[in-house]
Order: sequence, then structure tokens, then C-alpha cells
Amino acid sequence: MVEVKTIEKPDERRDFPGGHIEALHLTGLDFAVGTFEPGWRWRESVRPIVGTDLCEVHHSGVVVQGRMRLRTADGAEAEVGPGDVYVVPPGHDAWVIGDEQVVVYDVGGQMAETYAKSSDAGA
Repeated sequence: MVEVKTIEKPDERRDFPGGHIEALHLTGLDFAVGTFEPGWRWRESVRPIVGTDLCEVHHSGVVVQGRMRLRTADGAEAEVGPGDVYVVPPGHDAWVIGDEQVVVYDVGGQMAETYAKSSDAGA
């Protein structure tokens, strides 16, 4: 079986302050396009929705546009930008750097399934 979907018509969209996630669900792949506006920061935007101190989603993907800073619970930091492929473990904060919108393609699956869903929604 071959499945084909386009990011232009996602299966679902989740909005949160300063950004949104568009998710596509295929057999064996949950794919997310994350869009984050200048000034967005996880702890201010998504933490109130999910109720955890840090982002507990495992991310794997590539940055398409913009720049983002990441900080893990143990204090490790990294900056990612266009063309950078990343793996970020659960337990981190993130924020947009500069005045450009950040767009990421996340193939780790958890982002498409649980990101920015309230704990009341089972996430």
C-alpha cells in the first residue's frame, strides 16, 4: 500500500499562542509541520496548555526557516537554523531567535501525536 498526503492539507491543526502545529498521520509515520512566530517561547506558550515544567516531547526533524534556541534540563544549549537536522530529547525549553518565523518539519512522531495537547486530552 502506498500512502501520499500533502502538507497543504494536514489531518489536523493545533493552535497555541505564537504558533501552530499541522499534523499528517500515515501508516508508520506521524509528521508535523511546526510554525513559531517571533517572540514565541515554549515555557510561555505551550507550558500552560500541557502543564509540565519542560517540553516532554522527543523531537526529530529539520529546520526549514528561521532560528531557534534549545536548552535541555541539564543545561545543554544549541541553536538550530535552516537546513539543520536535529534530535532533541524530552525535558527542554525552546524559543525563537530574531524576527523571522521558524518552520520545522518533525518526523519523530510525538510532535504530531501529542504536542500542545492538554493533559486533560490524554497527552
